[in-house]
Amino acid sequence: MSLPEWRKEIDRIDEQVIQLLNRRAELAQQIGHAKSRARSHYFTPEREHIVFNRLLSLNKGPLQAANIRAIYREIISACRALEKPLSVSFLGPEGTFSHLASIARFGTASEFVPVDSIAEVFACVERNRCDYGVVPVENSWAGVVPETLDTFMNSNLRVVSEIYQPITHNLLTRCESLAQIKRLYSHFQPLAQCRQWLRNHLPGVEEIEASSTSRAAEMAAQDPESAAIATTLAAEKYDLPILCAHIEDNPSNRTRFLVLGYNEPDPTGRDKTSLMFSVHNRAGELVHALNAFEKYDVNMTMIESRPTRTAAWQYVFYIDVQGHIRDEPVEKAIALLKQHSLFVRVLGSYPEAT
Repeated sequence: MSLPEWRKEIDRIDEQVIQLLNRRAELAQQIGHAKSRARSHYFTPEREHIVFNRLLSLNKGPLQAANIRAIYREIISACRALEKPLSVSFLGPEGTFSHLASIARFGTASEFVPVDSIAEVFACVERNRCDYGVVPVENSWAGVVPETLDTFMNSNLRVVSEIYQPITHNLLTRCESLAQIKRLYSHFQPLAQCRQWLRNHLPGVEEIEASSTSRAAEMAAQDPESAAIATTLAAEKYDLPILCAHIEDNPSNRTRFLVLGYNEPDPTGRDKTSLMFSVHNRAGELVHALNAFEKYDVNMTMIESRPTRTAAWQYVFYIDVQGHIRDEPVEKAIALLKQHSLFVRVLGSYPEAT
């Protein structure tokens, strides 16, 4: 085939794709009407988990799995918006990793609402100002986010989904070379996570701390002799060229985010359950409580303690386990856990992110 013939074939395929996408959208609208009558949730992470897995099993290439996910994330987002436009609150400002994680989970057809604190993300959903909230809970480099765990103590929200967001740092600047940079704006965490790269490439440059990566980009956009460490989203927002990409010292660094709402997702076969509990302050009590998971062969993927703030040296434990609350081993383990605990609260069962 010649180049014009290939292009004509692509045009014919595009016509079919558009017709099929609109047919899919029509079906989504019908589903939206049915959900409205039944008062069902419009965001169903368990259904999306099944859809993605099915698509990936059908994919024979040359498109990679990540490409299929990205394409269908936006298709699902656009179709969901026809059912009901969703509003999602996140820890702002725009252009941060929280913003990136929110887009990665809900797609660009949703409305994103930046707020000033993690507690406010919870409040937005609790007061029905937003349908869902996205909060960071742990980072593979820095550990847990205490404010997120602490806020669960006084909230009735559930965890309905999770996202793993890769933490990639970029040097944004209007300077044409590293030698022209005199000042560097950055949040303190990216500074720490890019320390070795900065020693090798920007030694002696003045470092100015910003409240967020997005704010750092905003400051650098107004200072022609400076640079910022920020996301690709911030680069687009403030029209700042990326001089150096992936300057992080640890390329495997990522942050886990939780989606907050009132859903109770159905089991998918690959799920995770988050819960919190407290035990008597006596020798061996925690060991006895945790033995419930060993007895029923339930794998625990995270444990963290936080002070109750109601009495000295009293703690609440947050744990994640693999499996759904309706899975028999998890159900039995939690029942046994309750026998050795002052209280147990299940924060949610949801599809495990890959």
